[in-house]
Amino acid sequence: MCGLAGYLGNPVSCGAGRQSLLSMTAASMHRGPDSDGYWCDESAGIALGHRRLAVVDLTESGHQPMHSASSRYVIVFNGEIYNHGVLRKELEQTALAQPWRGHSDTETLLAGFEVWGIEATLVKCQGMFAFAVWNKFSRTLTLGRDRIGEKPLYYGWQGSTFLFGSELKALKAHPAFNARIDRDAVVSLMRHNAIPAPHSIYQGIFKLLPGTVLTVSDAYRNLQPVAYWSAQSVVSYGIANPFDGSQQDAASRLEVLLQSAVGQQMVADVPLGAFLSGGVDSSIVVALMQAQTSRPVRTFTIGFHEQGYDEAIHAKAVARHLGTDHTELYVSAQQAMDVIPQLPAMYCEPFSDSSQIPTFLVSQLARQQVTVSLSGDGGDELFGGYTRYLMGDRLWRNLSYLPQTLRSGISKCLLSVPVSRWNAILQNFSSLLPASLSSGSPGDRLHKGAAVIALRSPAELYAALVSHWDPAEQLVIDASEPSTVLTDSTKQPQTDNAIHQMMAMDLVSYLPDDILTKVDRAAMSVSLETRVPLLDHRVVEFAWSLPLDYKIRNGVGKWPLREVLYKYVPRELIDRPKMGFGVPIDSWLRGSLRPWAEELLDESRLKREGFFNPVPIRRKWAEHLSGQRNWQYHLWDVLMFQAWLEAQ
Repeated sequence: MCGLAGYLGNPVSCGAGRQSLLSMTAASMHRGPDSDGYWCDESAGIALGHRRLAVVDLTESGHQPMHSASSRYVIVFNGEIYNHGVLRKELEQTALAQPWRGHSDTETLLAGFEVWGIEATLVKCQGMFAFAVWNKFSRTLTLGRDRIGEKPLYYGWQGSTFLFGSELKALKAHPAFNARIDRDAVVSLMRHNAIPAPHSIYQGIFKLLPGTVLTVSDAYRNLQPVAYWSAQSVVSYGIANPFDGSQQDAASRLEVLLQSAVGQQMVADVPLGAFLSGGVDSSIVVALMQAQTSRPVRTFTIGFHEQGYDEAIHAKAVARHLGTDHTELYVSAQQAMDVIPQLPAMYCEPFSDSSQIPTFLVSQLARQQVTVSLSGDGGDELFGGYTRYLMGDRLWRNLSYLPQTLRSGISKCLLSVPVSRWNAILQNFSSLLPASLSSGSPGDRLHKGAAVIALRSPAELYAALVSHWDPAEQLVIDASEPSTVLTDSTKQPQTDNAIHQMMAMDLVSYLPDDILTKVDRAAMSVSLETRVPLLDHRVVEFAWSLPLDYKIRNGVGKWPLREVLYKYVPRELIDRPKMGFGVPIDSWLRGSLRPWAEELLDESRLKREGFFNPVPIRRKWAEHLSGQRNWQYHLWDVLMFQAWLEAQ
């Protein structure tokens, strides 16, 4: 795993260019502490920089920037091509075969570019990656990103200079960087606790969409990424061409695919281990790892003393059964809170999924022993593991009994009465109301329910279920929500039912924009490479070919994953209610974090900075402190932006 950075612009001396590259790559040193490399072409105005975390081929033959055998291409690459050994054998049979200089996957990738072309090579690759490759002959720069979005890549024109890099902090280190905060992106952050691709926190700076390549030159500035793989197409094809075997056939096929994916991702020239929570996803990854090696797999988990937040006891039981070399660390609330000041620098742009804290802590723990750690992310999104899928499906079925026009009319009537008026009316009937309407602000709950009643599609229901501040435009001053896959129905996957719709939306939004971003930044901040076998694209494509009742049975998700796992781990160690990977932000904000939060949410400060309307923030803060409502997610969105802004 590595960090890359560079720029394309007006011809400059390589001396000046090297200094800019030094600044850009130094900002990403944590992504590659082992070595650095620089290359520039003075006449073309192209400069490529690299920080290396050596994982495969630790010798100089793996050094980057790397040139292809013909010198046509020069590349900086971040990631792993897991099937590069197979690709090497295929390349050796071609007329353009050249002697290999080492055994790195970067060299294999370059050889593929020369023989098959860039997009055709990427179609053959199984891996996670982001890269920038310069074609000396055509004088064009091509950026590329893996299918699911495990590895990040930012880019954008700043005046006459095109900047790109693994993290925003690298772009900001270039003297041409002069972007302003994008208020519209802040709206997305407030709704979804992450800024969805292709947007970033800065105007004119973008994230490359997963599964796409972007080609640019100094003369050609139109930034239009081209897809070489499409999650939307995979969803549509899988539903239209379902797996025709039995459910047991499906479980057997899945086991073969997972064995291959896990086996490929265990290849490294450095120490390797795995995160283990004791849940289905991480347990199946560890079980398949242990089944393919005679050595105990190194596994890592963190525990919390707070009730309802500790999975360490379950992880220990699974580790003991599988015979892994298990390390656990119980952290105090103070240790967890000590991470918070590091978050703005760690995430480059504001990011407010609070599970970023335990993710960093388990990464820090693992890095003390290994350089690579496998993760179980992806199982919920692919095999129906989230409770909101079943809840949302039930809600949509109930709503669908009434015509949409009638639901819309009821919604308008409820919304026509102000919240304060509803509160006054319902106060007179508090003893007759259900608990959900007898405390706090019942009018607020009625308005939220009215908004749900008016929803017109499963996609709109999904957006409502995953939204925090809604409508977020009323919170952010002089801003409107930008177009994303979440807001534009033409970009959304087309499915056959409400559950599949929510799963598909998670695949193209929540998974890359939140989950994978969280893991990458947290792990790379301590120079730990993470790999995600469940997101091997062969597994993704197979999962989407399975009918829904192959994935969710009797109200329980991830049926085929469980069937595979039960071959290795007893049911009683696995079958229990799902537990999120989180921390008790709600009580912390009322306790130790209160002074820090109060300073960031100070009304005069919010007015002075000019990004937020203070009124709804202060109201939620007061309700949270009183215990009247739990607004931890809404408040954490604002606090992470405020902390990030303060660090700029």
